[in-house]
Amino acid sequence: MNEPLAERLRPKKLEDYISQSHLVGEKGILTQHIKRGLIPSIIFWGPPGIGKTTLANIIAIESERPFYTLSAINSGVKDIREVINKAKQSGGLFTAKNPILFIDEIHRFSKSQQDSLLQAVEKGWVTLIGATTENPSFEVISALLSRCQVYTLNSFNKNDLESLLNRAINKDEVISKKSITLKETNALLKFSGGDARKLLNIFELIINAHQSDEIIITNDVVTSMIQNDTIHYDKSGDQHYDIISAFIKSIRGSDPNAAVYWLARMIQGGEDVKFIARRLIILASEDIGNANPTALVIANNTFQAVSIIGNPESRIILSQCATYLACSVKSNASYNAINKALQNVEETGNMPVPLEIRNAPTKLMKELGYGENYKYAHNFKNNFISQEFMPDKIKGTKFYEPGNNSRENVHREYLKNNWKDKYGY
Repeated sequence: MNEPLAERLRPKKLEDYISQSHLVGEKGILTQHIKRGLIPSIIFWGPPGIGKTTLANIIAIESERPFYTLSAINSGVKDIREVINKAKQSGGLFTAKNPILFIDEIHRFSKSQQDSLLQAVEKGWVTLIGATTENPSFEVISALLSRCQVYTLNSFNKNDLESLLNRAINKDEVISKKSITLKETNALLKFSGGDARKLLNIFELIINAHQSDEIIITNDVVTSMIQNDTIHYDKSGDQHYDIISAFIKSIRGSDPNAAVYWLARMIQGGEDVKFIARRLIILASEDIGNANPTALVIANNTFQAVSIIGNPESRIILSQCATYLACSVKSNASYNAINKALQNVEETGNMPVPLEIRNAPTKLMKELGYGENYKYAHNFKNNFISQEFMPDKIKGTKFYEPGNNSRENVHREYLKNNWKDKYGY
């Protein structure tokens, strides 16, 4: 049989779908949509090999709708219009069950390509289901995003992936005829990187390599049979996440040489330059912050520049930014501050704003004491006067602790002069 194992095991019914209980469980939102026969346009957001395409197929099957599919990698506006015309003719105008148009990797569509979908979605000629591994807030135009529900698919856990392997052993028409013992799974899970399709491909490769029908799967067996060519950079797979992680950690660790190496790996692998630039913006604030505020300016300008320039020249701009950030003094003080504050809000709830710093736009509010006794800082020496800005319950709570670097030491001295007695600077 030439059909790959991953395709043979692709679920055809919702009850056979592994994981994502928040969507397809008994009370899952998609389960309810299918039961009611009302399927909205949807964007599935999640890592590769998690079952986005499979779920779109199941929705079409269980809701008894025509199913059309396009890949953003090799489809243009002309292809979109052709499919929409077919969908209209197949019943989109004449039945309550609109055809489903599934677009894989919708984040790779240009603005004009996404624009060409708007009328069909708005008029109800098709129900759009898009799949993306990237944040749709950045990669899907707002007009289209506003017409879709965004559902996040979570990564498979170990139990999910082992269940998939056991399903292959027990139910696949080819593999179930062999005597297979799944003794160890860690190597299989490691090499697949949580990608179910890759897991099944590797598993099938190992099974087919054995002459005997009696096979014992161990970590050593898997490791010895997986060749180096399985770990090239894959911008839609686990290497996508591993290498961007190595890139960010190299910059955080102040190593510009490692940073440009991992940058080169991503560029050579065809990674989206805007994805790289967005991560640099996050790093500039999270890992450098107030130690060097210019870092955020440079990172943001880098994103704007690569969005305009594109390849291959974007590599120069990204290299400049990456090496600058790597050589910059580091601080995560502002990052830690917001995390502590968010934790405090979660623990203490919505405490009232002190009366003296409330807004008082009406006469009644003024009579109730809103804004009373507020001291306007600019009316005092050095534009500062000690007053209370925190809710009573958390007075004196310190969230921001400046880092130990020249710029934030200036911040610390300023805070010490003004708030030593209250916050202990």
